Amino acid sequence: MLFKRKRLTALMAVSLTLSAFLAGCSGAAKPAASGTDAKTEAPAGDNTVPVGIVHSLTGTMSISEVSVKDAEMMAIEEINKAGGVLGKQLKPIVEDGASDWPTFAEKTKKLLQKDKAVVIFGGWTSASRKAVLPVVEQNKGLFFYPVQYEGLESSPNIFYTGATTNQQIVPAVSWLLQNKGKKFFLLGSDYVFPRTANKIIKEQLKAEGGTLIAEEYTPLGHTDYNTIISKIKKEKPDVVFNTLNGDSNVAFFKQLKDAGLSSKDLTTLSVSIAEEEIRGIGASILEGHYTAWNYYQTTDTPENKKFVEAYKAKYGKDRVTDDPIEAAYTGVYLWAEAVKKAGSFEVDKVKAAAKGIEWNAPEGKVKVDGDNQHIYKTVRIGQIQSDGMIKEVWNSGQSVKPDPFLKTYPWGAAVTK
Repeated sequence: MLFKRKRLTALMAVSLTLSAFLAGCSGAAKPAASGTDAKTEAPAGDNTVPVGIVHSLTGTMSISEVSVKDAEMMAIEEINKAGGVLGKQLKPIVEDGASDWPTFAEKTKKLLQKDKAVVIFGGWTSASRKAVLPVVEQNKGLFFYPVQYEGLESSPNIFYTGATTNQQIVPAVSWLLQNKGKKFFLLGSDYVFPRTANKIIKEQLKAEGGTLIAEEYTPLGHTDYNTIISKIKKEKPDVVFNTLNGDSNVAFFKQLKDAGLSSKDLTTLSVSIAEEEIRGIGASILEGHYTAWNYYQTTDTPENKKFVEAYKAKYGKDRVTDDPIEAAYTGVYLWAEAVKKAGSFEVDKVKAAAKGIEWNAPEGKVKVDGDNQHIYKTVRIGQIQSDGMIKEVWNSGQSVKPDPFLKTYPWGAAVTK
């Protein structure tokens, strides 16, 4: 009798275990939804909605991306304090891309499939964006990218709140040709953005009477620039157009100064050095060198005054704002405005509602271009000052319509072949 009771107990245990396993297979243990099955609406009865953030919080790009993450978090906090979006509080889920492009793709997939993020804000390098792009397209997600880039791209699942080529690089080259000289030395990190940017610059130089002296690339994180600096000394260019990214800028400019080349001896213009990087490299090293962006901490708008004060109050008086920080902050608000207009968190409805939306950003009024999901932006060229701020020396006078495929330039066809 005891043996039968033990046997019955064992059979019941097996049955319960099997039932639990089958329940798991049909419920919580299902593979995460993907493609057209992915859900983008907030859970019913839940007062929060998940939004993703993915930036390099470690690795060579952390010098730039941590502060961009901070700006997105501040925008989310402000929106929540103002009542949220469609009655929902935004719940940020932060992931570390770790300066590694496959990791960006992996974290994006996790945010969309597991966390059901209705939108993701993130990235810096074009390599990270290129890694994310197929993931958000396959999963019908939405990604807001906050950094200037090389153009030649338009994804239905990405909004580009940083500059495209005709809003930064092309006008910067024209300004340099008119004001600083014709002989260009191109220096960049060895990945998508610098190589594509320099391909564009070379065609522009041909069309506008410039000359290419040399073109050099180094791996991300590279720190020995003595050989390249010796080449710069030998070739004597009028301009070094700099598309280095991350920690490499620290090494290059320190070694440039050690070699006896200051901004008085050599004109450099950088498109990935802003106030945050100046803080890391040192204003005494960068003083007098040039940058091209769409926003500076010194940009004179009422909205920017409030933005700078709020950022410093939250993160410390020694912190600075810069273009990608501002573009990331603006991206969160543009998405929130589009959701309100759509009356839904559903990606297709938000995209449709975003067309033509305007917002008074710290950089000035911006507008979403309905054709390519980039935004209209004012171009600004600035010179780095001894206090680490950037003094604007030229601007486009009005916001420039984004032209990522350079269709409005006669020489643009040579780039897009």
